[in-house]
Amino acid sequence: QVQLVESGGGLVQAGGSLRLSCAASERAFSSYGVGWFRQAPGKEREFVAAISWGGGTTSYADSVKGRFTISRDNAKNTVYLQMNSLKPEDTAVYYCAANLWGLGSTRPETYAYWGQGTQVTVSS
Repeated sequence: QVQLVESGGGLVQAGGSLRLSCAASERAFSSYGVGWFRQAPGKEREFVAAISWGGGTTSYADSVKGRFTISRDNAKNTVYLQMNSLKPEDTAVYYCAANLWGLGSTRPETYAYWGQGTQVTVSS
């Protein structure tokens, strides 16, 4: 069982930046595809970004393209989400997830493991 722990959330003003981290409990994490998803109050969980096991392939939701960057450091069993130019509509709980296929995916049902989430609040 892979345990994922997100950190780095918080309160930031619009236009600011945050970097989220997703740390895994086992070294096999380096072979997993990883995605970031978010869920705002009253809304469904939505895809944000994903990265393949080696970091060579990334994908982003249109709403964050050009502002967010996903990356990973497999030596540290950690995936990052750098969020710049934050907007109030980015306010949500952010979750990281890992799948066993090694590829990033936009579909939450393809992920086997999920973290508990970290709150990001962007004030206007």
